[in-house]
Amino acid sequence: MRPVPEAPRTGRLTAAVACLVLGVGLIGGAAVGAWLLRDPDGTPPRTAYTEAGALWHSTPVDTLFPRTLAGDGAGPGGADRVWTRVAVAPDASCAAVLQPRLAATLAPADCRRVLRATYTDATSSSVTTVGMVFLGTAPADMAALRTRFTTGGLGGSPDLIPPALAAPGTVAARFGNAQRGSWHVNVLTEMPVVVYGVSGFADGRAVPQPQPAAQAMAKGQTTAPAQAGLGHEARGVADRIEKGLRTTVARAVEGPERKGNR
Repeated sequence: MRPVPEAPRTGRLTAAVACLVLGVGLIGGAAVGAWLLRDPDGTPPRTAYTEAGALWHSTPVDTLFPRTLAGDGAGPGGADRVWTRVAVAPDASCAAVLQPRLAATLAPADCRRVLRATYTDATSSSVTTVGMVFLGTAPADMAALRTRFTTGGLGGSPDLIPPALAAPGTVAARFGNAQRGSWHVNVLTEMPVVVYGVSGFADGRAVPQPQPAAQAMAKGQTTAPAQAGLGHEARGVADRIEKGLRTTVARAVEGPERKGNR
């Protein structure tokens, strides 16, 4: 019997070559795509998530916490406010500064550092501590955390009130946790940062039942924090620090090269 000749290998060889070419093309295309997404100098693209994490140790304190804040229309009835900084605390870990339940709530989001400062109003009758909590998590996690604080009700929980920062020798010398009258917490989603403000009376009086800023600012409220405008103080100071932070992060994302070309 004659041996049966093997089938031609041309088809298989052609298919193998085609797969090789296709694979090289896909790898090359991915590499080109990655290169196009980088900055011209070859570094990864800057985003608010890549830049915000370094701000707490690379930005001047007067940039993050200006010496004075203008609160046009920020007071009750649209009255103007001016706040003066009276103290700045060294950066600290979340566990060392935040209340245990608040620290535990932020821990899954990789809570890293907390920056704090205290301001007083023009009359020195109220004091407000404002803080920035820097996290190390992803956008989806920040969105989920924000939902927990808004619709989930964590933002109004008395167990999660941010801490006060007293300043010996200043108008805020007696501003402790017992003096906290109103608070505001905003979980940002465009960067891994939580901004908060907590206000109280400068004379050291305790507030047995503090109110969230949104509640204290509502019409018809007759509580002491509401009547004193403490909700407006907490929200007003926090909003302006948050606005400055957004500007600082935006400039960091642009980078020195792009800013220099303006």
